Amino acid sequence: MKILHSMGYAQELLRRMSGFSNFAISFSIICILAGGITSFQLAFSSVGGAGIGIGWPVGCLFALIVALAMAQIASAYPTAGGLYHWGSILGGRFWGWVTAWFNLLGLLFVVASVNVGTYVLFVNGLGPIFGIDPATLTVTHQVIGISLITLTQALFNHLGIRATTLLTDFSGYLIFAVAIVLTIAMLAYAPGPLEFGRLFTFTNNTGDLGGGVIPEVRSSIFVAFLLGLLLPVYTVTGFDASAHTSEETVDAARNVPRGMLQSVIWSGIFGYVMICAFVLAMPDPTAGAAQGGNVFYWLMDSVMPGWARTLLFIGIVLANYLCALAGLTSTSRMTYAFARDGGLPFSNALRSVSPKFRTPAVAIWTTAVLSVLVTLYTPAFATLATACAVFLYISYAMPISAGILAHGKTWTTFGPFSLGAAYKPIALLAVIGTFVLFWIGIQPPNDKVLIITVAMIVVLGIFWVALENRRFQGPPVGEAVRRRQAEIAAAEQALGEAGKA
Repeated sequence: MKILHSMGYAQELLRRMSGFSNFAISFSIICILAGGITSFQLAFSSVGGAGIGIGWPVGCLFALIVALAMAQIASAYPTAGGLYHWGSILGGRFWGWVTAWFNLLGLLFVVASVNVGTYVLFVNGLGPIFGIDPATLTVTHQVIGISLITLTQALFNHLGIRATTLLTDFSGYLIFAVAIVLTIAMLAYAPGPLEFGRLFTFTNNTGDLGGGVIPEVRSSIFVAFLLGLLLPVYTVTGFDASAHTSEETVDAARNVPRGMLQSVIWSGIFGYVMICAFVLAMPDPTAGAAQGGNVFYWLMDSVMPGWARTLLFIGIVLANYLCALAGLTSTSRMTYAFARDGGLPFSNALRSVSPKFRTPAVAIWTTAVLSVLVTLYTPAFATLATACAVFLYISYAMPISAGILAHGKTWTTFGPFSLGAAYKPIALLAVIGTFVLFWIGIQPPNDKVLIITVAMIVVLGIFWVALENRRFQGPPVGEAVRRRQAEIAAAEQALGEAGKA
């Protein structure tokens, strides 16, 4: 609380999250049972088994490098705004303002993409049990289904951080349990001897050989490999949730960086073993690649007995639901923090906190509605997943790059977690990797991501020059911090006197 007050903010949110809970919310958003399953085809339909056996570790190493650079900043500035505050403090008002918009849009795509995945997993994996024929469902059915899913997630978030924490803690255990059982079941029911060479064999599955997941045939196997990195990069993202819940976490300066790093490491390890099992269990890798986006359902039908398939799909769907619930928590906290400094339209409403539940209620319901609207623009899962990864990693790279320039100059006070002299080279690798990711993310069939990015940059530029440059002040600094500290002290004194009366 003292660190928060030193930055000019009052403790409005309820601080009750433990170190494990802070880890669990990022681990739940990463959710290897979400991205590892729903985007498996992005790697397997690029270069086959090598996209898993080699591509996953490469992508996870990049995510860990980014998380390391972010962890040092999070330890120094443990606030709900997370990246927005970091960008503003280290790079100035404009840099923080742009960071906030990229992060906010990326988080909206997290909730949207995971809920699309939850819906698709339910109708394909469990729908037939309830007499639902997935082939008869339309985009309208998808929108209705996603709206109902998001409605319940918003309700849980509204009811307080206690309810959300209980669910995300449970989600952490659930992901571990289901991933372990799924991995063991895949290997146990594999139809033939396990061929580990598959995991390191490059097969150009671009074009029709991969079911059209990557529609254009790529002559370069290296380019195809890069495109397959969307699987690990999309899956291992959203770990900034630990930062967004800083103001609800006990000993945030230590627990937040620890939560981010541990969520990336454990997701990388368990996810790798799980998706390698998918490749090893395939009756025929060529036939599997030809399934395209249906490869996981084909694999489950080919390998699993009916009862095991049903039980596993129940666990997978529930884990995906809780993943998006945690994503909505993170998005609403980012919205609340940005609105607290007047960075959004209707900021006065969006920054309000429910006096009963101590949650940013208006921000929760607003982001829930917006996440559903995002799916109307692009209902395709692959595009939503790619946009999520691109925008989030851009928002990660912005404060990291500002930190490179500020480190040892304007940024001289660090938290308990510090990389020391290693920060700058690690941060530089994170920024370079983000440029590569952006190039990967705008390749067909995800052209809409480029359109969204360009449109966003143009609109933000116009708004900044025309309005926000004069209106938006950013997080409090200098005299503004001292003024807010005095206001907070007066308010706390008044509350104390009222309590005695």
